[in-house]
Amino acid sequence: MEPVKNQTPQESSLHFLDYWRIIRIRKTVIISVFLLISITATLVTFILPRYYASTARIEINADVPVTIAAQQQTYLPYDPYFIETEFQKMQSEQVLGRVITRLGLNEKWGEKYNGGVPFKTEDTMQLLKDRLTLETERNTKLIDITFYSDDANEAAQVANAIASAYYDYRLAEYNSNALQQVQAMESDFNQEAETIKTNLAYVDQLRNQLGIIDANPNALAPSPTLSQEQVQQYTTERNEDEQDYLKDSVLLTKLQAVQQTNAAELKDVLPTLFPDADLSDLLTKLHTTEQSLNGESAYYSTNLPDMRNLANVNATLNQEINDRVTGIMIGLSVKVASLKADMDAITAKLDSATSNDLAEMSRGEPYWQAKRNLETVQNFHYLLGEKIDSEKLDLAAPKTEMVALVDQAQPGKDPVKPNKTVNIILGLVIGLIVGIGLAFFIEYLDTSVKTIDDVERALQAPVLGVIPQNVGCLIDEGAETQHAEAYRVLRTNLLFSRKDDKLNTLVVVSAGAGEGKSTTTLNLSTVFAQSGQRVLVVDSDLRRPTLHKLLRVNNNLGLTNYLLKQNPLEEVIQRTGVPTLDLMASGKLPSSSMNILGSAQMKELITELKQRYDYVFFDSPPIMGVSDAAVLASEVDMVVQVIQYRRYPQPMNIRAKQMIEKVGGNLIGIVLNNINMSQDESYYYYSGYYHGYYYYSKNEQEQEAEAAQKNAGGDSDRVEIKPKY
Repeated sequence: MEPVKNQTPQESSLHFLDYWRIIRIRKTVIISVFLLISITATLVTFILPRYYASTARIEINADVPVTIAAQQQTYLPYDPYFIETEFQKMQSEQVLGRVITRLGLNEKWGEKYNGGVPFKTEDTMQLLKDRLTLETERNTKLIDITFYSDDANEAAQVANAIASAYYDYRLAEYNSNALQQVQAMESDFNQEAETIKTNLAYVDQLRNQLGIIDANPNALAPSPTLSQEQVQQYTTERNEDEQDYLKDSVLLTKLQAVQQTNAAELKDVLPTLFPDADLSDLLTKLHTTEQSLNGESAYYSTNLPDMRNLANVNATLNQEINDRVTGIMIGLSVKVASLKADMDAITAKLDSATSNDLAEMSRGEPYWQAKRNLETVQNFHYLLGEKIDSEKLDLAAPKTEMVALVDQAQPGKDPVKPNKTVNIILGLVIGLIVGIGLAFFIEYLDTSVKTIDDVERALQAPVLGVIPQNVGCLIDEGAETQHAEAYRVLRTNLLFSRKDDKLNTLVVVSAGAGEGKSTTTLNLSTVFAQSGQRVLVVDSDLRRPTLHKLLRVNNNLGLTNYLLKQNPLEEVIQRTGVPTLDLMASGKLPSSSMNILGSAQMKELITELKQRYDYVFFDSPPIMGVSDAAVLASEVDMVVQVIQYRRYPQPMNIRAKQMIEKVGGNLIGIVLNNINMSQDESYYYYSGYYHGYYYYSKNEQEQEAEAAQKNAGGDSDRVEIKPKY
């Protein structure tokens, strides 16, 4: 016997119709959960107390900082946590405690909700927090304070009270901080006054000790010997003298250099460096005289009176020019010396004044430093006094810039909680979602066989037939019912599944009890017998025999009597209501012969029955319970496994198939039993199949008339397939 090969089941994805099938099958669960949740949500909505909402809108800003060094407000960057911080403050005891006290909520709500016993403050505060909602309007400094209450007037009253209490809290907090700052500044102010007195006495003491003459009370340094204007004037004069001195000294140096090199050229060079009108006139006259003298000397003798006169004039002009040059040189030298003397005098005067000022400053430095320190303290004392006065005025002014009431809360006209429409719609939606989810969860947990695809994918075996629900014995129902047609389809598929026409013994097995294998065995043998074959059905379920009950016959003699050699074969076979159908009941099984089906006598019986009948069908016990079914599966020609729709898990059915294969049984197919055709759309085809074309009439004449009518109506392309046997 070949070893059994376990084939891996093929995975398949769910189609939309599969989801719809699950919903149809589990519609009872879905509807029940849907109605339960919907009705509960509706009842709770109408039972819950009604609440009104009132909203007070306020604008909040950060506190104005108390500065000391300047009067201007310090710039504050954006703080993303400011609003959230203020939300927490609004729900603090400092704010809600004021509301409770002002409105007397402990007594009021105690009488209303606690049977007249006043609430504790913490209980009232918790109730306030539960009914309070704080929200900020996007990109603004506006805050909505919403309070919910079963009384519309109370909701508005509490919302406004919270806004007012928050304003009072912020104002008290600001005033407390500001007052502490003012007190601290006043303390510093008094200390500074004492410091000023001490410093003033010290300044007077230094002035007397050092002999400082301080005529100007506002002076912070000794008066200079020269005023600033005088220093500036002297400096200007010195700079001018210095410029003139440098210019003239350079000119004098150049003239002296020419004089030393060539004194005769000095008179020609001097006018270009030092312009002089007299010298220029003399030089012009000299040049004219020299020209005349040179011109006359070519024609006249030098002894002539005119010539002598020109020579004398020429000599006189040269003498005057030389004297003028000498005078200019002497004057220029004197001027240079004078400029140098003036410049040195001014420099000496400035240096003397600076030395005197430095000496005086050094001598009186302690006094002047003390006086400057006194001035600094006095200025700070003055500014501090002004700041104290400003803060006192600020304390008295209203602080609308911190908290401002934008909209006052008004009593609501209609309740906002519970929102009946939203709650009911949510109940319907949630009920539907939960119902469908629960249905799919139950379907997920259900691993039983549901569809033909489940069988063929998990068991890797063909489905030979699909049997509907509530099938009884075909002998009682008749051969022309829709249930009989289902078994005729099974018979046809079974015959086509045989590999050899000599295979005529078949056992019907199932994984567990109650899957309908006995009914399937009897009805399948009935349709074989109704087609004209000689058929024997053997009740080999020795532990719980059923066939004799379905056929209403006696079970005193049967299979066990023959196997135990108590009765011959002819005595244990009984006739049924179908002429060609015989029954071998189980008979009574002695407790000492439990393995009787595996005996040699059983094998001989099967061989004998194969020769006597066209088909022999064996009903067996569940294969998972006892070994009898496995023994029968190994001894007969064919095995059919019955699986009841949605009864046992798939692994159990797979295990049953594996047991058949292990013992060498020839499993030719699966029968799906007890299918609810109307509920599961997967089997709608089979339901229409049984009710439609292949449904048999009650007699031959009606069948022929129906076929003729269909052919006349254009349905001649359909050909009725009749059984071979």
